Amino acid sequence: MNTTYPNQKPGLFTAIAVMTLTSGAINLFWGFIASATALGTFIGIICLPITILPTILGIFEIIYAAKLLSAQPEPVKPSQSLAVFQILTFLMGNIFSMVVGILTLIFYNDISVKEYFAQINGNVTISPVPVESDPEALTAPVEPATSEPVEEPAKPKRVRKIAGK
Repeated sequence: MNTTYPNQKPGLFTAIAVMTLTSGAINLFWGFIASATALGTFIGIICLPITILPTILGIFEIIYAAKLLSAQPEPVKPSQSLAVFQILTFLMGNIFSMVVGILTLIFYNDISVKEYFAQINGNVTISPVPVESDPEALTAPVEPATSEPVEEPAKPKRVRKIAGK
């Protein structure tokens, strides 16, 4: 049962936005620390592109969360790829972001969240309408429709031309 008003954000939608914003800030901090640590050694300098990835993810998370939290809802779709990247941050040792990614994917499947995303994107969701059946119509015999045979038009006669005349 959806108890939200038409313009009110569902609680899980707000939870997605807040968790994504928090995860973005942590990933930004995590990436800066990892990059600064990597700059201390020669091998770290070679691995620097890997340590920058959480920073880039953090920037994308903050931008996405800002769109979700804005007072004027922007047309934005559920970002499952962002959630997958959050889950993959466990490879960098960031367990918090992994948990946020898992919860985000779970929350995207909630009916109220799906309806709200459809609403802000301008998609019309059609709810099923119960159909009342007429018992007499179901038991009445169905007569096959008879159609009148259709006459094929006569082929036009071909006039042959005789050569030499």
